[in-house]
Amino acid sequence: MTAVTVRHALGSYPVYVEPGGLARLGEPVERHLTGRRVALVADESVYRLLREGRLAGARWDGPALTFPAGERSKTRETWSRLTDELLRLGFGRDSGIVALGGGVAGDLAGFVAATYMRGVPCLQVPTTLLAMVDASVGGKTGVDTPEGKNLIGAFHPPVAVLADPLVLATLPDREYRAGLAEAVKHGLIADRDYFGWIEANADALAARDPAALEHLVRRSVEIKAEVVGDDEREGGRRAILNAGHTVAHALERATDYRLPHGEAVALGLVAETALATGLGLATAEAGARVAALLERLGLPTRVREPVGEARILAAMASDKKNRAGGIHFALPRGVGTMGGSPEWTTEAAEPAILVALRAIS
Repeated sequence: MTAVTVRHALGSYPVYVEPGGLARLGEPVERHLTGRRVALVADESVYRLLREGRLAGARWDGPALTFPAGERSKTRETWSRLTDELLRLGFGRDSGIVALGGGVAGDLAGFVAATYMRGVPCLQVPTTLLAMVDASVGGKTGVDTPEGKNLIGAFHPPVAVLADPLVLATLPDREYRAGLAEAVKHGLIADRDYFGWIEANADALAARDPAALEHLVRRSVEIKAEVVGDDEREGGRRAILNAGHTVAHALERATDYRLPHGEAVALGLVAETALATGLGLATAEAGARVAALLERLGLPTRVREPVGEARILAAMASDKKNRAGGIHFALPRGVGTMGGSPEWTTEAAEPAILVALRAIS
């Protein structure tokens, strides 16, 4: 199948949406990391599945570096340990990295690649729906700090992305559904017809129909490729990809990352469409359709554990979109339409934010 091309300042890279592609992992490694000494980076859970032959037929016989699964591993300490291990093993500037796993693995391994020897190439191989439709595309890499998510990082486009929808058949149900939130976001921010397609195919997607999943991954990648190709360094329109994420990142931090990212995004989309409505930027239709679709996909639209509003507001204070002390949001104007230039984000005052948060409480 034809790859989706993602453009960036120094060229472009392909995203292969290929059922059965993981069983042929060696082919893109040979094609895009030719002549390099390659290390695999994966969390311990994914690597165990790989070693046991339970990862859609994927195999790996080379060096592998692992870390404990979960967002709590996405830290400078883990980055330091992984880079030190590469040094101990004698990897040089002719190295290459294969990032295998979900968004944490992609962000962390990508940051290792961005910084090791001042930058070595990285092949992204996402194994979760969330990573396929979002995290693996766009070149963002980084780690979290106690002050917030992804505050330390670099833009480092991969040499290629290999997304195999067949691996999604074995994902735990909660983790699978969490990835659907990012696809809903893509429809909300850029493609009303795609949003309508997700509505029409919600049952097939919930059942993990292979054809529906392949279309979902491909269309989401196409949308993200178009947005990041126009704004690689997030100086303008790329901010729309952060729809729902100001609230989502704050919820993750306020719950000490007990709340999975995809579920936090679902809640963030509900709260931020409510904020857009409250500020007079969007009609109530967008919020109603977003909430109804998320519920059909089995995603939360209300918080499942009490989270104090003060903690959420405090967590928002370190969001990367903020300017001059104000909290900024990427807000929809309607399904398929976002706020426009020049800044692509909207500052909101605390009273309006608190009203919007009550939509998910």
